[in-house]
Formats: sequence, C-alpha cells, structure tokens
Amino acid sequence: MAGKDHKELLSAKLERMSLRQKIGQMTMAERLSTTAEDVRRHSLGAILCGGGSHPGNNELVDWIAMNDAFWQAAMDEEGSPGIPPLVGVDAVHGHGNLKGATVFPHNIGLGAAGDPQLVAEIARATAREILASGLEWNFAPALSVARNCKWGRSYESFGSDPALVARLGASYVEALQGERVIACVKHWVGDGGTWQGMDQGDTALPWEELEATHIAPYLPSLQAGALTVMVSFNSWNGDKCHGHRFLVTELLKQRLGFAGIVLSDWNGIDYLDADYAIAVRKSVNAGLDMFMVPERWREFIDTLEGQVREGHVELARIDDAVRRILRVKSRYGLLDMPRPAHRAKTGNADFACAAHRDLARKAARQSQVLLKNERQALPLGREQRILVAGKNAHNLGHQCGGWTVSWQGESGNGTITGETIWQGIQALAPQAVLDESLDGSGADPRLHDVAVVVIGETPYAEGHGDIRHGDHLFAEAGAMINGLMNPLDAYAKSLVLAETHPEDLACIRSIAARGIPVVTVLVSGRPLIIDAEIDASAAFVASWLPGAEGRGVAEVLMGEHDFSGRLPLPWPGPEHGDGLLVEAGAAFPAGHGLGLSATRQRLGENAIDATSPEQVAGVRRI
Repeated sequence: MAGKDHKELLSAKLERMSLRQKIGQMTMAERLSTTAEDVRRHSLGAILCGGGSHPGNNELVDWIAMNDAFWQAAMDEEGSPGIPPLVGVDAVHGHGNLKGATVFPHNIGLGAAGDPQLVAEIARATAREILASGLEWNFAPALSVARNCKWGRSYESFGSDPALVARLGASYVEALQGERVIACVKHWVGDGGTWQGMDQGDTALPWEELEATHIAPYLPSLQAGALTVMVSFNSWNGDKCHGHRFLVTELLKQRLGFAGIVLSDWNGIDYLDADYAIAVRKSVNAGLDMFMVPERWREFIDTLEGQVREGHVELARIDDAVRRILRVKSRYGLLDMPRPAHRAKTGNADFACAAHRDLARKAARQSQVLLKNERQALPLGREQRILVAGKNAHNLGHQCGGWTVSWQGESGNGTITGETIWQGIQALAPQAVLDESLDGSGADPRLHDVAVVVIGETPYAEGHGDIRHGDHLFAEAGAMINGLMNPLDAYAKSLVLAETHPEDLACIRSIAARGIPVVTVLVSGRPLIIDAEIDASAAFVASWLPGAEGRGVAEVLMGEHDFSGRLPLPWPGPEHGDGLLVEAGAAFPAGHGLGLSATRQRLGENAIDATSPEQVAGVRRI
C-alpha cells in the first residue's frame, strides 16, 4: 500500500509522547463508549464500530460526520500528539453495518464460486463503500479453515481446503489495500479447528498440522502486504492465542517478519486471567500491539500504565507497539490525508451503485451449488406456473445472515436494501406466485407446475451459531484451556435440519404429496444433514448465504446461467453428527457440483499449494 515513510517524524512524535499517550495509541475503543473529546484527551489510536453499532440514523452522512469529528479532535495539537485514529468496521461481506450498503454473499459462498478474480472485485467494491463513509480499516478477510461445521462461524470461512483459503484470502487483501483500505487478516490462528467446533474453544493439534492447515493460508496474504492481523479467541493445545508469545512474537513477527499491527479481538484479553492486570500483562508481553477494549478502555489505559511503572511490562515493548502503529498509519497515508469530510472518495457515487449490486448478483449466481436434479426439474421455465414457498423465500435478513445491519443479523425485509429470492423469481417468471402460508398449504396441482421451496437457517453470528448438544461441553472445553471461557447460547443441538427446523421438511413433503415436483433451495451458513429433505425433492440447491441480490439465485434456477458453484468442503452424511468435515462417508465430496447441461463434477480446479516455496518466498515488509 503506497504511503510515505516519515521515520524522522515518527521518531520525533514517539519521543515527545508521554507514557499515557503511547498507551492511548495502543487502545481501540468502541464508538458508543467514546467521544471526540475522549480521542483528544487520551490520544486514542483507533475506534471501531461493532456489529450493529452505527451513528445517527445510520446514513452515509452520519458515518462521515462521526469520523470527521474523531479526526479533528486528534489533530488538535494542544496537549495531543496530533495523530489521527484509525476507524475500523467488520465489513465482512460488504459494508453491511451501514444502511443501504451492497451486501455480498458470505465467504463460504465465495469459496463455492472459487474465483479469485470475483473475490478481488468484491473487495474493491467493499473498499469503495467503506471509503465513501469516511473509514479506513476493514476487519477482513477471515482466513479460517473450517474443520467442523458445528462451528457458528463456518460461513466466515472460504472452506476446508487451506490452499483455497490461501488463494482467495490473498486476492481479497491485495484488492482491498489496492483501493486504499487497510486489511486485517484473522483470526490468528486455528479458529476453525476447535474441539467440537466450539467457538473460542481449543485447537488441539501437533505443530506440523497447525502449520500446514491453519498457518499456511496466512502466508500469501502476509506476502501481499496485509497491514494488520487480528488474534483469535481460541487456544492452541490449551494456551490462549491472546497470550501466546510463541505464536505472536516468535512466529508471526520474528520468523515470518510481520512488521504491522497485531490487534486483539473484542475484549479478547479478558479471558486470559480473572485478574485484569495479569491479563493485560500477558497479552502485551505476548506481543499484541493494539487492544480492542470496547467499553473498558479507560481501565485498560490505567492498568497498562500501572504494569509498566511496576516493571511488569518493559517500556521497550510499549515503544515497539506504538512504533508499529505509527508505521502502519504512515504507510497507509493517514498522516498526509485531509480530514475525512474533505477526502476525494468520501461520499462517492460508488456507494451502493448499480455496478456493485450487479456484482453482488453475479457473486450469488456463481456461488450456487446444484446437489440434485432429477426428472429435469431444473431449469425452470419462464412460462411455468411456479409456486414459491418456505420461510426463507421472501426474507432478505435470512438470506444475508449475520453481520448484516446488526451483529446477529436481521429477520424480514425492513432494514436491508435488495431483492429476495422470491422477488428474483417473480421478475423472471410472471406466472409465479408466493405461498405466504410458509407451510405449503397453498399448493394446488391444478394451479402449479412446480414448487420452489426456500428453507434453511435463520441468522446468527459467532458462538450464537454453534451447534452444541449440551452445555456440559463447556465444562469439558474449560478443562482443556488455561484461562476463562465466554459461553454463549448455541443455535441448536443438532446438525440434522429436520430436527432443528422441522417446518422445512413439513413444507417440502406437504407440496410433494400433492404431486408437485419440489425444487428445494437451502439457505444456510454451513452444510447440514439434509437426507430427508433431499430425498423428498426433485432438485436441491445449496445457496449458502447469498446476500441481498436474490435475483442471482433466480437466474440459475431459471437457466439463464448454468450452475458453476462447487462445494468448498465435504457435505456431511447422516453419520457425521459430530460435524467433522471429512471425505470418508460424506454425502457429497468437496468439489462436487452438478450443471444443467450435463451431470458433472469438478474437483480441485482452483487448488494451489499454499506451502510451496513460491507461495512463501517472503513476507512483504512494510
């Protein structure tokens, strides 16, 4: 990322800063707990807008005004070092926190599309919408390698193949930073490999397997110049990553040469120890540079200052962290930029433009995976009398999933701009009708030639999406970990869709029993055990979380484009209730996907060797 090195200027600023000002630069507060005056008084280094946290009426102008106020406060030289804060957001599938922004498919769908160029186009569009709101930093992409689909963050992963994750992740980083938005690769490291798929749990692996599976995907992104890395909540062999000096300092910084900012996750240091002072000490000494402490940032500053003065944290470690923060700000160009309201790309016409929505529709189209197609149920015909049914057929919130307007996602069509799958079908097939009963009771073979039933999960994010058959698992997980757990209520107890959402199977069977062939579209953040549903359907499509442009789904159902998506992970069979993503006994192997023109499969076309010397020849220094 182009930007000037102000080595002398940065050194001079560092020398003039008091200890509290240096610690302020290491502190990231949440906008709801922070004012512009706080930024000035405490020299805060960064602000984040958490999932669902937005200024004013959540309009573009509100976001611009917010960051502009933070910037102006920091640049008040009276009593402050005059260093602007970075303002970041989880724009993990578009700038989804902001009302009206373009919402793209989640990563698991992009993994099914398997196209690095498509991922790059999405990263560029997302960057332009972030810049339009006056922000600089995106906490993306996730480079997680999903190994258990009970994990509630499975949809944030591109898939179970480290090579695919490596390739798509590096494409995203290079494109995002090419548009001048800072990327943050996460979560370092092993978050997709936890026991029982438990979010924030323990990844128990020998070093060789951790390196080959979970570290390898980061190497191309680091080589591409990723400026920031976020540490994971999970543990490795019992030791929490937020306090893991080997993983953060010895491996990431020293061995791999990463010179950017290592950032904690949301209150991630809190679970290192019940004593907050010890937790702060462990995380700083492990090598973390900036701390996401949303509400308790004042306590963090006071605590870290005390730890330094008591000799538990060396001043040299503080200076190293601040030097990294200032270096990233300098290389990004923040020190040379005008205030956010006066930047050329602020408020730009690219925000939610037609081209971005066309791209989101294309991405939805390319991510669809056809698992079954009997009796030529697909493609649908424009003149067919199509009944559209199911709880996810006309629900933008459900088809977008978590991290959309709010942290856990939305239900309904009131807060997201876009087009539902039903609306997409309606636009292409004028005789289509919607069964608003949601249970298929409106089906009539005299009136309907075929039914499209859109079923699946409802929105969730992080641990609230875990599948867990009993809370006793927390005790078992806690016994594996040196530190504290942060239990969240799980999504369900079973991966079997008919057990978690019996209304879906009931709807399919109700319509099929009337002699109407059923095309089932599964909206979900992960593969589920769907044997009963697929047996009752003439055709079955894995739609993942396709985002806000439902016409992309309709276009492949109608045959305007062929199905090109392929499974980015194995699809579990009925014996895989444990959620492990393995090929043995899978209902469908990774790489599987049918097309309309012929029954075919494609396996591994986009694979790369993420551990090859060509891929890891060196990490680009910043």
